Amino acid sequence: KRKNRDIEKPPIKKLYRIASENDLEKWKNAVANEDEILVKAKRIIEDYKLEMKLTDVEFQGDNSKATFYYTAEKRVDFRELIREYSQKFGIRVEMRQIGVRQEAAKIGGIGSCGRELCCSTWMTDLPSVSTNAARYQQLSINPQKISGQCGRLKCCLNFELDGYTEALKDFPSTKVQLKSKEGNAKFVKLDVFKGILFYFNADSPGNLLELTTENVNKIIELNKKGEFPIDFKDYTVELEQKKASFENAMNQDNISRFDKKNKTHKREDRRNKYKNNREKTRGKKRNNEIK
Repeated sequence: KRKNRDIEKPPIKKLYRIASENDLEKWKNAVANEDEILVKAKRIIEDYKLEMKLTDVEFQGDNSKATFYYTAEKRVDFRELIREYSQKFGIRVEMRQIGVRQEAAKIGGIGSCGRELCCSTWMTDLPSVSTNAARYQQLSINPQKISGQCGRLKCCLNFELDGYTEALKDFPSTKVQLKSKEGNAKFVKLDVFKGILFYFNADSPGNLLELTTENVNKIIELNKKGEFPIDFKDYTVELEQKKASFENAMNQDNISRFDKKNKTHKREDRRNKYKNNREKTRGKKRNNEIK
């Protein structure tokens, strides 16, 4: 259920019987020995000086066979290594090569978003991610920001890619320069959500022109007909800039809210209360005497 796999579709292994207490005990012992065997297996690889990186060890439930997952850039001859493993650990050995994405999924970790890695929690397939996914979403091609713990592009770049590609269909080509009588305008960037494209005039590159997709298409159609607008200002849009509002919450701007109150004021308050109480009691006594 966690991986969202369809249990009705094959391959589903055949169930022979319900696991007994002995079977569960064997499986628990096998899982408990995985970390220790992983450390020993890495030392053996260092002794053989093989150019490979061991990532994980997974035992079968009956503790008779183990699968060793590794990564390697080149082809590795590990026939002697398998013999060494089988003799030292007394099990059947299977070596399985995986990629760097599968390695990150096996090890796990925390991503830059603060959550567990998607590849190690809920993703079943690990599709390839291209740099076009970042370009479509107007992200800077900075390897440190768009790369995951595996060293490859983050899988989450594909999550919203379809939405961006669908929205970009309504945008004109960014390779076309806009022409006017004052000069040409070149594309700088675009805002997919607001539907606005930013251009700069070659004569005054410091001033950005904010144009909607409709206005850009109008200018392109005019240029195709051989017509040039006098100025781009008639087509620009001024965006409303929201002003930040500040409110005083819970008397936060009062600097003296943490200062201790002066003890003299407390004493004066006590004295005044004491005097008032004495005057009240004296007044009551006088009224009783008169009665």
